[in-house]
Amino acid sequence: MALRQEETLSLARKTTEQEPSQDIIFRSKLADISIPNHLPLIDYIFQRFSGGGDDGGSTTTCLIDGVTGRIFTYADVQITLRRISAGLHRHGIRHGDTVMLLLPNSPEFALSCLALAYLGAISTPANPLFTPPEIAKQAKASATKMIITKPCYVDKLTNLENVLIVCVDEYDIPLPEGCLSFTELTQADENELPKPEISPEDTVLMPFSSGTTGHPKGVMITHKGVVTSTAQKVDGENPHLNFTRDDVIICFLPMFHTYTHNSLMLSAMRAGAAFLILIEPSSCVPDWKFNGQVPD
Repeated sequence: MALRQEETLSLARKTTEQEPSQDIIFRSKLADISIPNHLPLIDYIFQRFSGGGDDGGSTTTCLIDGVTGRIFTYADVQITLRRISAGLHRHGIRHGDTVMLLLPNSPEFALSCLALAYLGAISTPANPLFTPPEIAKQAKASATKMIITKPCYVDKLTNLENVLIVCVDEYDIPLPEGCLSFTELTQADENELPKPEISPEDTVLMPFSSGTTGHPKGVMITHKGVVTSTAQKVDGENPHLNFTRDDVIICFLPMFHTYTHNSLMLSAMRAGAAFLILIEPSSCVPDWKFNGQVPD
């Protein structure tokens, strides 16, 4: 036994005395991807729909609501997100503040996320099926100042202090007492808010882990990080996700999950594709109207 230990120690000494090995780097034959991670997220995502003789996306479809059939062009999305940003600012949301998105798949989720990024605020998406303690815990950990949600989830918003509640307007459902209407945000004057100054190092998203190995933890993702991640997927000569303006990307995964709003939604928008939003079966939809028709 002692002999074996001595042989092992001798071999270890010889290994450490050798010169350090040189790193071997394999480079792709394709050109490097240009990553403009100095840009704020919104400037980067809609870069192809601004200036340069482009029509600004006035007729190019960006979002499709699979429930109601609503269609938002790229021009619609850009003007609406600026109006929502102005509305958020009017109600006290500032650069660096956190807003929780407690929403099922919907255009309102996408528009809110984009508006907060434009404002320089932070989105923290949350599962609408969370229990009241789970919602309260994430709200406290992220220092949430506002929650954007639907009327059917308002009863779960307990044990929250100094948090403004915004409700997406529902057909034939009154606005819960004490809540602000989401429509009011969309009707704000976008010219009220000068374009915010945003650093690439500013946090833009704060998703929380599922808690598989412990309690859920918030992950602070910067504008630079999201831009870099998106560029690695859809930019360059040989993108991992070969999305084009002719494509329709179907979204049936939950939008509160970082994979969906990063790998799918933002990648689709950067490429100029249409993003078709399908609602989760477990979400509360009052009358399940699809283009005015109730499905069988």
